[in-house]
Amino acid sequence: MQFSSSSHGLQATIGVGPSIPSKLISRVVLTVGAILLMLHLTATPAYATGVYDIPPLPSDGTSWIIDDADIISRANAGQLSRKLSTLAQDTGTEVRFVTIRRLDYGETIDSFANQLFEMWFPTTAEQANQVLVVLDSVTNNSTIRTGPSVKEMMADDIAASVANETIQVPLRQGDKYNQALLDASDRLVAVLSGQPDPGPPVVESTINAESTFTSAEDTDQGNATIIVVGFLAAATIIPMVTYYWYVR
Repeated sequence: MQFSSSSHGLQATIGVGPSIPSKLISRVVLTVGAILLMLHLTATPAYATGVYDIPPLPSDGTSWIIDDADIISRANAGQLSRKLSTLAQDTGTEVRFVTIRRLDYGETIDSFANQLFEMWFPTTAEQANQVLVVLDSVTNNSTIRTGPSVKEMMADDIAASVANETIQVPLRQGDKYNQALLDASDRLVAVLSGQPDPGPPVVESTINAESTFTSAEDTDQGNATIIVVGFLAAATIIPMVTYYWYVR
């Protein structure tokens, strides 16, 4: 506030400083908006897979591998398809593998497999000789569903062992998805062909010193945190610096 004298007596004049032009405000808003958009794109998770995102089986029923998670090499997908096709021709039992990237919110690997099994094979007769193996590549959870006739050849405990041991052991050894599904198919083909069950993989007990190196997952999370913090800091500092530069 400034005071000045005049012929009419003492007058008070209040200084409010320079006004901020609308063009500057627009630039600041656009800068902050762009940063917020980058934050949103960085934090957006991969799209989830619902049961109706899985395509229906072809009329000839020859689709043995649905690799929605894109974790199986082309060579191994061909190898798996040939094994499962031969099994179907020799025994009438059909085995299918489905991989997904991420489940819908509230969905579990078991509920997803149940819905898909019933969608593909709606009647008991259609389910009779079917085996469905589902793997979620985000959580590495896996499960198996078998029809009534399959249960006569492969007990439920063996089926559970395929999902919980044969598949899981290679995954715990470094996300070896191709090895996990190849091992599972070998075991399923053996049992469903009437051969002795080869059993789950043998896990050797080893004592390893705790690694002092940061895992790739921890590194990715740390980098993402740094990026987010950097964007937030920029969103706060850039408008302040811009305004200071204008009014100084």
